[in-house]
Order: sequence, then C-alpha cells, then structure tokens
Amino acid sequence: MQRYLLNQIKQDLDKKMVFLGGTRQVGKTTLAQSLLIQNKGYLNWDIASDREDILKRQLPKSSLWVFDELHKYKLWRNYLKGLYDQFKDKKNILVTGSARLDYYRYSGDSLQGRYHYLRLHPLSVAELKIKSNKDFLSLLALGGFPEPFLAQSKIDAQRWSREYRMRLIREDLTPIETINDLGTLELLMLRLPDLVGSPLSINALREDLQVGHRVLARWLDIFERFYAIFRLSPFGAPKLRAVKKEQKHYHMDWSLVKNQGPQFENLVACHLLKWVNFLQDTQGREVELRYFRDIDRREVDFVVTEDFKPILAVECKWDDSEIDRSLIYFQNKFPKIPCWQISAVGKKDYESGDGIRVSPARNFLTDYV
Repeated sequence: MQRYLLNQIKQDLDKKMVFLGGTRQVGKTTLAQSLLIQNKGYLNWDIASDREDILKRQLPKSSLWVFDELHKYKLWRNYLKGLYDQFKDKKNILVTGSARLDYYRYSGDSLQGRYHYLRLHPLSVAELKIKSNKDFLSLLALGGFPEPFLAQSKIDAQRWSREYRMRLIREDLTPIETINDLGTLELLMLRLPDLVGSPLSINALREDLQVGHRVLARWLDIFERFYAIFRLSPFGAPKLRAVKKEQKHYHMDWSLVKNQGPQFENLVACHLLKWVNFLQDTQGREVELRYFRDIDRREVDFVVTEDFKPILAVECKWDDSEIDRSLIYFQNKFPKIPCWQISAVGKKDYESGDGIRVSPARNFLTDYV
C-alpha cells in the first residue's frame, strides 16, 4: 500500500533533508525503506552495527541515506548539519523518529532552513478508500496502525496494543527521558483511555495516582512528544463565552478506548488531526484542531481554525439522533462555517434547514487524507 506522504517526501528530498515523525509502528520505517534501492542506505541507531557505522561515518554507497531513531544520539543535530553541508548536492537524507524531532534538539548548531518536517499518521478512511460501514467499523475496532489493522483480528489487535504501550514506555521514552517511577507512568497510560472526550483534570489524576502536579504535567507532555496522545485546547472568540483553559486529550491508537462513543470520537479526532497536520506540513497553512465549550456547558466536539478563525465544526454521535443544540448554537454564531453532525452507525444523510450537514462518518471522512 502506498502511504499518503510518499510523493511529498520525494518532492521535498530534492530540496532539503526530510524529517519524518510519528508514533512508533505507524509505518515510518516501511515508508522510508520503500524509497531505497535494495534497502541500501538504511541505518538504525537502535542496531549496534548501524550505530557504529554512523559514529565512524562509514555510510553506505547510496543516493539516499535513511537514519532511523537518530534523535536518541545526543549530538544528532550537529551530525546531520555536518553531513548535509558536505553532501547536500550529492545525497538525499531522510530522518525518521518516534519522537517529535522538532523538539528533541539538545544542544548544537541550528538546522534551520535545512529540512522539511512531515508527520505520519495511522491509516484512515480516505487512505484506505473505505466505502462500507462494515469496513469502517473494522477500522474503528482494530485501530489505524498497519500491523493490527491488516491482520484483521481483534485478539491480535488487543495483543498489539498492549505490547505497543509497554514498548513505548520502556524502549522509546526511557533512552531519552529521565523517568524515576515507571510503574506509575504505566498506570497513567492505562488510566488515560477512560478519560477520552472529557476535559482532562490534572488535579484529579494527581490525586488518583498520588504524584505531584508538576510530575504529572511533565509525563503528559512526554506522551505528547512521543505522539502517544494529543491534546486539544478550546476555541474561543469574542462573540462566544468560551472556556479557555480546559484541554481534552485523545490517543493515536483509538482502539485503547473501550467505550464505543468516546472511541468513535477519538477516531474522528485522529482523522481531523491527520488532515490538519498535512495542511501544516505540506502547505504551511496556519490551521489548528480545537474544540468548543462555553461557560453554559454547550460543547461541539471539534472546531478547525485557520488564522484563529473557524473553518469547520464537527459533532460526533454514535447513532442517528436529533441535531445537537450546541452545534445549532455554534452554527448560528458562525453561519458561513460548514457544520457537520456525523454518526458511526447512523444512516441519515441530509442538510437541515439551518444549513447543518448530517451524514454517516465514513462519507464525511473520505474527503480528507
């Protein structure tokens, strides 16, 4: 299967280095290796022999060098700067990593102007060209990571998710981050899926886990830097009495969420974030994914903004239902903005007199990436 970023990577490699970020096992290595001829030019920092070749600069004869997990090397920025400045007219360089490569800079020379940054997301309705509700519900149940989805086994998917969480913490986080209490960190990872879709209270979590506020806030930041979770801030505008501080969170592996309503909402959040990141990374657009909640407890699940102005609003329902009053309120405040109410298993497909589009989710999501 050709991934949605393949052509963009090829275009960008002709101009600069490409940094490809994304959570572990999302398909970065497979995508990168598909660009190589007979896999020549691939080097993984986690493999001892490759690490030795990297440090000695004994690099393979290839027009493309792919460095995987190089951000675990403390001096990786200086290393890449030297390579790029020396070989930019002769070699293409692709760097992949399961952490935010724009964050883990450590010390050293700036790479400003030397790379394009792209983020790879799990499989989606559009990328899989899903047409039937059966296939959509399969994606919802199994998650969008290639290995469990392509296996088409619920048991295999559950085993994969469990191993994914443990490896994320013990193989990805610990080489880079200093963690003094791995057990409690794992408990936090297990607790978070139950809180999807609601404003995330750090104080309540702190009391449950018996850890300090600063420690818990740091752990959530780490999970976000490793693409395990992402958080959305509320959208506020002068004409709305919006809540400004509370954030909601979602998981890149939505199969971790067991309740069907929040799981569906998580899937939609991942799809919209994939589209937003694609626009940011490939077109430089100032778009963001947020949600709306005001002091009167009206809430719309997702609001996409561009230049701080709303361009799309989406409300999620599991089945066919009346149009949500909060979405009607939002649409009245922003009558020119496309507003959608989408359902996981509903069949209704129409436009209301208020101009709100009601549709099955698969029909809506097929227009994205």
